[in-house]
Amino acid sequence: MRKVGWIWALRAAFFVAAAGFIIYGVLDEQHKIVLMKAVMICLECIGLG
Repeated sequence: MRKVGWIWALRAAFFVAAAGFIIYGVLDEQHKIVLMKAVMICLECIGLG
């Protein structure tokens, strides 16, 4: 039973870290940069760029 608690604690730690990185990325406006890169890659792939 103790091993199960350790696994849940590890999962919770990873969840908190992931949420922190997502919040940091949104506050730093990284989503706009990723979107622009995705648009440029798509336009290059279909030959419009």
